[in-house]
Amino acid sequence: MASSWVPGAGTNREAMRRHNLATLLRHLHFDGPLSRATLTARMGLTRSTILGLVGELEALGAVTETTPAGWRASAGRPSLDVRPAERQVVVLAAHIGADVVRAVTIGIGGRILSRADRGMPASSDPESVTSAVLDLLDQLARALPEKTALLGIGVSVPGMVGANEIVRSAPSLGWTDVPFAALLRAGMRRPVPLWIANDADLGAFAEHSRGAGVGHDYMVFVGCDDLGVGGGVIVAGRPLRGVGGFAGEFGHLLINPRGRVCHCGARGCWETEIGAVAVAAALGQSASNLASLAEALGAVQKPSAALRNVGRYLGLGLGSIVNAFNPEIIVLGGTLRELYPVVKADTDKALRGTALGAPWEQVQVVLPKLGGDAVLIGAGEMAFEPMLDDPVGTLTKASRQPSLALR
Repeated sequence: MASSWVPGAGTNREAMRRHNLATLLRHLHFDGPLSRATLTARMGLTRSTILGLVGELEALGAVTETTPAGWRASAGRPSLDVRPAERQVVVLAAHIGADVVRAVTIGIGGRILSRADRGMPASSDPESVTSAVLDLLDQLARALPEKTALLGIGVSVPGMVGANEIVRSAPSLGWTDVPFAALLRAGMRRPVPLWIANDADLGAFAEHSRGAGVGHDYMVFVGCDDLGVGGGVIVAGRPLRGVGGFAGEFGHLLINPRGRVCHCGARGCWETEIGAVAVAAALGQSASNLASLAEALGAVQKPSAALRNVGRYLGLGLGSIVNAFNPEIIVLGGTLRELYPVVKADTDKALRGTALGAPWEQVQVVLPKLGGDAVLIGAGEMAFEPMLDDPVGTLTKASRQPSLALR
């Protein structure tokens, strides 16, 4: 989260008020409805201060107040529940897959309100993909009720995204050095704030803030969507980006020097042994039908030798990650969330044989609580972040026009 704090600078009353508004809204956004009494206890403020903060957020359209469920008039005056106004304040999020583009509307509080998807264009050139993404986002934006506050758009990309928003490499799309964010902005007639980021980084962000990684400050997310394998790393509660924003490219760990040639030009990268193409081959399926992998893995009663070998390579790579990062938890997303239960015995054995004893004793390998939506929810959180940092500044500028069409 960005911070406007300056070393040595004092804090005036207005800055403190905005800080308290942001803190209260974060509690509601990530934890759901809370009573005024709970907010008072959590924030260590007076009841009258909480009342004023809630009233201001209500005037901004960010929260509503309701009587607690089950309250009876004879029980005395209740402490009202404060709820995120999920249908009044929203973001849009999109994810680009190998054969499908998905988009969702997410309300404040993190719940997905609506969905839309379509097949990938026959050509995955940047212009065609840009048009496909914007068509879906526009479809969702046009369906929003009047006066809804549309805060922004987050887009997940299956590739390396630099700090300058250039997609340096997206092999499944055949992209190199594509100014994708600029293309998306140029295609919108309405200037809605927009961000793009790597899909695995967004999966890590979502699972850490809302999923299996809640309460774990040292976490690794490994995702296998489409043709590649990527990862996101949380260290001391914060994302590890690397100097150029490219940290977490676990798919290119050298795992089998005699293995297949990777699209990156190296031989034996991890993703050539555990990626969707390798899983499809082990199942005897065509690599052109990757969308059916989850169903096929779910039908496996006893893994074949080929599939067990994929599980062994999964464990070898996870062992190296454990040695390098000493995480509390590793979350397996994408195709790996269906693969791991099938090959768990082989994966765990290889992980135990590769990892050093001390960090192995401290790690758990788990499946994502957000399922297949982790990356989309992470993209949405990216668009919510400015509001959670400065509710007043963001909500007063948010687009609330009668028609929120983007194109």
